[in-house]
Amino acid sequence: MAEHRSMQRGALLDAARSLLSEGGTEALTFPALAERTGLARSSVYEYFRSRAAVVEELCEVDFPVWAAEVSAAMEAADSPEEQVEAYVRRQLALVGDRRHRAVVAISASELDAGAREKIRAAHGGLVAMIVEALGALGHQEPRLAAMLLQGIVDAAVRRIELGVAEDPQAITEAAVGMALRGVRG
Repeated sequence: MAEHRSMQRGALLDAARSLLSEGGTEALTFPALAERTGLARSSVYEYFRSRAAVVEELCEVDFPVWAAEVSAAMEAADSPEEQVEAYVRRQLALVGDRRHRAVVAISASELDAGAREKIRAAHGGLVAMIVEALGALGHQEPRLAAMLLQGIVDAAVRRIELGVAEDPQAITEAAVGMALRGVRG
């Protein structure tokens, strides 16, 4: 029984990821989740008490995966500068990955405090990694520099998500260029 419940929970989270990546947080509704999973709406409420609870659980499950991928890319880099580049490139590469589109949609939306806190914690892990690289590059205030660097990444993520005129690759190169010129500061 427990295994069945965890499978249904997994199916609901998968459906939530799809809905988020297709239509952002507005698309994530309990009727839509019920329809996608073939569960009764009342069953959806047995798993999650609110939309915010779904988003919170996705944060808990998906953000660490995103952070681990960025971390692995940084660890493969040879110098602090290459770590900065890996940090920017990997996050932007993950934008197009369906598993991470939910993360992007969640990041872009108005969230309740609980979900924001979980995102902040996951982002905190990423920011901690980059603070060290920035310190090694001789930054006087590596923590501030890290927050600003993440701002460049977040802006690039939003730009890619909008699917505006530029090619995602061009946005990535521009962000990497700004980041590297900025951290050399």
